[in-house]
Amino acid sequence: MTAFPLRVAGLSWQVRLRGTVVTLGGLLLLGLLMALNMRLGDIEMSLGEVVRATFDPADAGHFVVMELRLPRALTGALVGGALALSGAIIQSIARNPLASPEILGVTTGASVAVVAGVVLSGSAYGGASGLFSAVGIPVLALLGGMVGAVTVYALAWRRGLDGYRLVLVGIGVAAVFTNVKYWLLTVGDVNDTGRAMVWISGSLNGRGWEHVGPVALALAVLVPLTLLGTRSLAALRFGDDTVTALGVRMNPARALMILAAVLLAAVATASAGPIAFVALAAPQIALRLARCPQPPLLSSAVVGAVLTAGADLIARTAFSPLELPVGIVTAVLGAPYLIHLIWRARK
Repeated sequence: MTAFPLRVAGLSWQVRLRGTVVTLGGLLLLGLLMALNMRLGDIEMSLGEVVRATFDPADAGHFVVMELRLPRALTGALVGGALALSGAIIQSIARNPLASPEILGVTTGASVAVVAGVVLSGSAYGGASGLFSAVGIPVLALLGGMVGAVTVYALAWRRGLDGYRLVLVGIGVAAVFTNVKYWLLTVGDVNDTGRAMVWISGSLNGRGWEHVGPVALALAVLVPLTLLGTRSLAALRFGDDTVTALGVRMNPARALMILAAVLLAAVATASAGPIAFVALAAPQIALRLARCPQPPLLSSAVVGAVLTAGADLIARTAFSPLELPVGIVTAVLGAPYLIHLIWRARK
């Protein structure tokens, strides 16, 4: 495979030509999907009208583009990139293509926290307020995701962290959290639980600029840090004895990369809810396109952004005027891929 060295500030990486082509091609496709997201909807606009509305505040379509469609499309792309990058890190550490943030308890922990907050606030105040929905839900999702990840990590730790044990513990904890979530939905008020169900399905409806900022900031900080940890990920795909022989401090390297993955998934889930299958499928698609020995980080993030932007376009326009949560579309598209991965592992 053709590769060339990239040196920055005394650090060097092997950049694979095929992976670079996949990343650039994905960015072009993402740009096309973003343009379609700007054009299509209840009010269809030409590309020229979109450009005029973007730069002219006096234009009649300025509000539609800048306040409704663009922040939603950006949130979807950023959330998809963050989830996919988190999934690529977790799959590399666990050495398992079926690993994703769900097994770390991030999305299930966030779901339990949000459902509990919505149900309890509705019981105390006669219905969840608009302020709670706008502020409390993202905060609860972030805290719940972090608590879930800490729970899984603590239970999986045995004088070190084994990827196989991490997956098994994560599946068990996710099952417990899922049942707690459904119990809360059962005992809660029907109006509050309906609102919670929309969130836990993964939805980009009503997303504004306040949702773009946190995910963009998380990616700006964590992407460079994860790229610095690429060498550790490359070593972690081998056995523990090999990793130690290569001079990599195994447990600190795993802990730091898992922390980055948890933060990425928690922020993404807080912004748009637990969008299913993006973190699972995007790294494996990028792996096959780039033909790398492990999921490539940047390519995975770009593929995740493309998947989410495309799924949101389908969710908004395919059944108009009915609008589906984007998580339902990604689940419908991702479930067959999960079956395919399980079938390959069985063979």
